[in-house]
Amino acid sequence: MDFNLSDERRMLQETARRMIRETYPIEKRHDFARSEKGFSADIWRDFAELGLVGALLPAQAGGYGGTGEDIALVFEEVGRGLVVEPFLATAILGAWPLCEAGGAEAGDAGTLEAVIEGRHLLALAHGEPGSRYSLAQVKTQATESGGIWRISGVKSVVLNGDTADDLIVSARIAGAAEAQDGLALFRVDPKDEGVARRSYALIDGGAAADITLGEAIGTPIGAPGEAYPVIERTIARAALAAAAQALGAMEAAKDLTLDFLKTRTQFGKPIGANQVLQHRMVDMLIEIEQLRSCVMLAASTLEAGRETRERNVSAAKHLAGRVGRQVAEEVIQMHGGVGMTWELAAPHYAKRIVMIDHLFGDTDHHLERFIHFSKGAA
Repeated sequence: MDFNLSDERRMLQETARRMIRETYPIEKRHDFARSEKGFSADIWRDFAELGLVGALLPAQAGGYGGTGEDIALVFEEVGRGLVVEPFLATAILGAWPLCEAGGAEAGDAGTLEAVIEGRHLLALAHGEPGSRYSLAQVKTQATESGGIWRISGVKSVVLNGDTADDLIVSARIAGAAEAQDGLALFRVDPKDEGVARRSYALIDGGAAADITLGEAIGTPIGAPGEAYPVIERTIARAALAAAAQALGAMEAAKDLTLDFLKTRTQFGKPIGANQVLQHRMVDMLIEIEQLRSCVMLAASTLEAGRETRERNVSAAKHLAGRVGRQVAEEVIQMHGGVGMTWELAAPHYAKRIVMIDHLFGDTDHHLERFIHFSKGAA
């Protein structure tokens, strides 16, 4: 198998890396995260103009990518730069349900075009209090009367839900609270009088919101009652994106630590001359390379059958969490006390890596899923 990037993907990677390196020093990143939106709208449009958003979406949505390899490539650079712009919330979680429902054919061409151009933000409101990582546990209810759907319920930790121009909301129209059948997706205007949002910052510099829906009007996306496979595929893409983002953050944190070991001196010589620290760096490198292989496998099988896709995505997400904890701890410990300072990038990489472990299922959750889907392949 050829693991080399195509010329187009290599150019995309180089363009993304150069832009992030030139426009995203840690000081500016802090300013973006502390701004009213929680990110820079100007930088988001610049990313869109470079084609980074379009690379995450398929041709039927007006994009030019959308494969697992495209998602992994872009999000590795997003992780490497500690980017706070809403790539995950808008281009994956928000836009892909519209793509799955038909994209332009379903009348969403204008919205998807605006997303790709950086003019429109989306957010997926799916998780609920107490649902943990279960994709089917949805208590939010949707009822239809006179051709109008009204939605009531509570959604929690909606990534970039406070700044979204449209909410993609999951709700139950039939079945028990944990049944896969009977789920539907709706497009909801966050300015609807039945929508209340409470926003807050996440530990890694991102933003989220809890959303309360009280008889909010929604427009169905796809066939009502048949949304579970769409939700599962969307979360699989998001989990791959998160694992790739963790990989990029670990690579950058490793490089920072290596530079620190080469330049920080004690007793007249660099601390990197200490053999114990060298061994710890080698262990970190090996684990990161193992994660890279796992992310590549998940990316290459993202469009495969359900069992293969879910097994490989869960393997990558599990490993990202396990390796991420090791890397985060090693980076902080080898930097010493300075590794806890706000001005240094190292602790922010550590917080991003730890936060990613809790998105879309932690290490224990994905180990259980890996075992479950491996039984079918045995």
